[in-house]
Amino acid sequence: MLDVLLWAVPVVMTATTLWRLPSLWNGDALQRALWMSCAGFAAALWCRVPPVKFALDHSAVTDLSALLKYLTSFGALAAGLKYVIGAYGGPSGRGTPPRHMTVSGWVSRIAHGFAFVWLAILVVLFFTAVDRSEPSTDFAADHAGQWGAGLFLTVAYAYLGAVAGVACFQWARAGWRAEYRSLRIGLAFMSAAMLIYTVYPAMRIITVWEPTGATAATMRMIADSVTLTVALLFAVGAAIPSTIVLSERWAAWRTYQKLFPLWSDLVRQFPHLAVQPAGSRLREALRLWAPLSMRLDRRIQEIANAVEHLRQHATPELFPCAQRLAEDHDDPEPAAEAYWISAALASARAGRHNPKAVRALPSKPLANRRAEAYWLVLVVGVYVELADSELVHTLHTRAGQPGAAENLDGRTVSMQATAR
Repeated sequence: MLDVLLWAVPVVMTATTLWRLPSLWNGDALQRALWMSCAGFAAALWCRVPPVKFALDHSAVTDLSALLKYLTSFGALAAGLKYVIGAYGGPSGRGTPPRHMTVSGWVSRIAHGFAFVWLAILVVLFFTAVDRSEPSTDFAADHAGQWGAGLFLTVAYAYLGAVAGVACFQWARAGWRAEYRSLRIGLAFMSAAMLIYTVYPAMRIITVWEPTGATAATMRMIADSVTLTVALLFAVGAAIPSTIVLSERWAAWRTYQKLFPLWSDLVRQFPHLAVQPAGSRLREALRLWAPLSMRLDRRIQEIANAVEHLRQHATPELFPCAQRLAEDHDDPEPAAEAYWISAALASARAGRHNPKAVRALPSKPLANRRAEAYWLVLVVGVYVELADSELVHTLHTRAGQPGAAENLDGRTVSMQATAR
């Protein structure tokens, strides 16, 4: 299983990096920092893939995979820390910042200010103090007890642990305060990854100076397992908000399409209410005149405006009659509204008009556009079933219809009012 994950996780992280690649030229500085963090983790993981590790360790620079692994991990955590401090710990402009923000910013400045010094020390120790006469199976285990390798690993793990600890703290606090559930879940995964990377380096430092007696193969398996777990948690945490956003966009797109039959019929009857003339379903699906959220909001608003106009094409008895007929329906409330719309729209098409609008449909406790869209989808589900139904005729028979009307200058008026 571990052998499969050693290939699968780097591929997943690389895919995440490629997915976020457009942020390099389209995103802001924080999005670029997040991309660099993903890219650094992907590079560090590839250094653990057996064929890649073997090729690097048996190159002109023995144990090169170990050096590259730590350097890329440095870059990944430094970029991640820049992202988390910038996104969740930046200046608020509202007086003295909280103490945890101040401490995190202080640690971040030290980490970035001494990053090149740390890197230089690592490189010098790697080439001068570490015994690299033979390629190692697990770098830390094979060099346990050696002062040069111990100093090299202490410097490396101290930096990694400190940066990961700050990132864990900030992501956990940001997740606790996040407004959206998807962001809270994503940050929880990422903070869990950083928590592991905070504890694990401390344990590795101890085992370097005080060997446990475990074989290099065992320590390698533990190290790979920990790193893969951290990478998976980080990748999932970074992907969850984007995945849920895509899911929400898909749901909005489906809602937009489901509202088409009712919207199309209404705006064809009242074309002056629409921003653009109604076209076919395919044409409307390909018409990208605005972002999807704006188009959906506009479609909902145009339906509401048209339904308001239908009040002049219905009788006062129409809605109570529709409610009685809808009592046997599985969902009577949206069914009654759909019946009323169908009957009133049929009267409007027949040129029947009231001089005074009837009472509006009952108000509904819809808190936002999403709830309103959900309600309209229920109404449309019933409405589309009435295309060839006798129910509209029954409604007209029981509730009556407005008087006949004529069209003057594009405006519908009552023939009785005209006669007066």
